[in-house]
Amino acid sequence: MTGSVLSLGLPEAVPLPGLPARVRIHEVGARDGLQNEALPLPVEVKAEFVARLAAAGLRTVEATSFVHPKWVPQLADAEQLMPLLADLPGRYPGLRLPVLVPNERGLERALAHGVSDIAVFASATETFARRNLNRSLEESLEMFAPVVARAAEEGVRVRGYLSMCFGDPWEGPVPPAQVVEVGRRLMELGCDELSLGDTIGVATPGQVTALLAALDRAGVAPQRLAVHFHDTYGQALANTLAALHFGVSVVDASAGGLGGCPYAKSATGNLATEDLVWMLHGLGIETGVDLEALAATSVWLAGHLGRPSPSRTVRALTGG
Repeated sequence: MTGSVLSLGLPEAVPLPGLPARVRIHEVGARDGLQNEALPLPVEVKAEFVARLAAAGLRTVEATSFVHPKWVPQLADAEQLMPLLADLPGRYPGLRLPVLVPNERGLERALAHGVSDIAVFASATETFARRNLNRSLEESLEMFAPVVARAAEEGVRVRGYLSMCFGDPWEGPVPPAQVVEVGRRLMELGCDELSLGDTIGVATPGQVTALLAALDRAGVAPQRLAVHFHDTYGQALANTLAALHFGVSVVDASAGGLGGCPYAKSATGNLATEDLVWMLHGLGIETGVDLEALAATSVWLAGHLGRPSPSRTVRALTGG
């Protein structure tokens, strides 16, 4: 790898008070990242991507989505992919491979592959709920209720994604009270973790802190939360730091900065995992991730996608 500065001892670890000692990175590149690509990758490439992410030290890697192929054709090969990943948890102790499920049918398909973790995807706004799920916000919550209940019966851990937590391209700014109400209801359904999504990347640190405080007052503690920032306006790392100061210790990120949202065209790439790891390691926060191996993985995948990685850290480490 050319241009690496890791051999110089960088980044230098200088901790700040009030931050968690360790952060669990919820890697979404293989699902949220690849679902936004114009053309699907071969299933063997996807399987190797997940394996490389695990080898780089990531222990939560969202593998795919059991949605109808009509809606997300890039992930239509979920049934073919999961058997190719079956040996990974044995090779990498502690590895979890969550999958997104939209409804009861998706859950049945996921359970047939022995999954231990699923996620459901809700919206904090009415417009996005209708565009993304073709249902009202209320109808979408009703749809998720039996999914979460059945998952609990099967001993499957459930994450609730909540999108449009800070701004919506159709509705504008989203009131924190609205986000709190939907988020609280998702947790009451039985979700183990709630991921707060800045789907179009408009949040700023003050907004993040205000929303986390509102959720805390409503009984949803930061220990049960994750944050999912897009870097549309270059605020993802600043917003992440604000969340860490509030006590959040789970951060979603996508290797190489892949991703966006197929139903919100103003949503650009996710926070790049490499950029996140560089900041966390510079703060002396443990992640378990080998940054150089992760950057090499993103360069490898960029070759399959036919374009360079948008991650600044990947470019700095590799000279790309």
